[in-house]
Order: sequence, then C-alpha cells, then structure tokens
Amino acid sequence: MFVLSSPSGAGKTTLSRLLLRADAKVELSVSVTTRPQRRGEVDGRDYHFIDRGRFAAMVKKGELLEWAEVFGHRYGTPRRPVTKALQAGCDVLFDIDWQGTQQLREKARDDLVSVFILPPTAQELERRLNRRAQDTKAVIASRMAKAAGEMSHWPEYDYVVVNRDKAEAFAEVRAILAAERLKRDRQIGLSAFVRRLQAKL
Repeated sequence: MFVLSSPSGAGKTTLSRLLLRADAKVELSVSVTTRPQRRGEVDGRDYHFIDRGRFAAMVKKGELLEWAEVFGHRYGTPRRPVTKALQAGCDVLFDIDWQGTQQLREKARDDLVSVFILPPTAQELERRLNRRAQDTKAVIASRMAKAAGEMSHWPEYDYVVVNRDKAEAFAEVRAILAAERLKRDRQIGLSAFVRRLQAKL
C-alpha cells in the first residue's frame, strides 16, 4: 500500500495521476466521499460520491479501511477493492490525508509505504490553489489556514518529497516505489529463486 499525502494544492493528486499512467502495476484506491462532485470529476474514477447515510452504513459494517472528516465532508477507503488488488499482485496507491494514513498504519504497518509531499513555499501553495480554480476564496483561505497543521505530520511519514518541480518530484516518487519493491521481504518467490541458482553452482 503506497500512500501519498500533502496539504491541499501541494501536488499529491497530480503526482498520483502521473504514477498511474506510468506504471501498470499500480492501482488507485478510489475513495468514497460525501462531498459534492466537482466539475470534470467522474463518479467511480475520481471518487465514489455517496450520501452521509450510505457512508455511515459502510463505517458501521466495517467496509472501510480508514475514514476521516475533512472540511466538513467525509472520505473513506473501501476495503474490498484494495484487498482484491493486493491479492492480484498490484500495488495500491492511496491519495489520502494524515488521518487516513494513521489508520492504515495501525491495520497494515508492514505493508505500508507513506510519502508526504510538501510545497516549496507557502506562496507557491496559495498560487497553486488559486490556479486550480476549483474553490471559492473562502475555501482557499480555509485550506491555507489548515495547511500548517497538516504539514506538522510530516515526521510520521517514511519519506518526504518537496514538490519544487513536477518532473523532479515524480522521479523521486518513482524511485521510492522502485526501492520499496526491491526490499527482500517484498520479493515474492525470492528464496526459491536463490535456491535454484545455488543448485546450479
């Protein structure tokens, strides 16, 4: 399970999309959310948009790996598609916040790699939020006010990437993923492979 987190506007969603396009062995965990669908978003691709009643039922039945309330809306990770993807040998990408990451770590510490994305400056973060043109000035001000608190969680992550340049940050994220895949305990069948090699010597 490969987590990318960041304050809103720092680039985790952009980096996630680049990774999904570049690596066929990575599947996106599509969250459920109670927030309204934004212009250009596709239900089932960006999020599964559901009402609060359905969300509460999923929580009660234990159908979510993690969930959190952010800016007055609930977000959560459905358990079943994640389990299915992992069993098929894929890595699962999570575009979630620090609260969700903490919950995942409690449930799957050994199979979780977490990366925190930081903006290069506060001014650049605000510029990116304005450039997105998705939110009102009040919402952008709220996101900026919350960013410092979100950034305080960076020490809880395995890796930190400062997103000064999109291509450079993407290369660093891919390097992290490659290194984690090469860890001895993640290489399925490695012991048998080495035994076969030794038998030929």
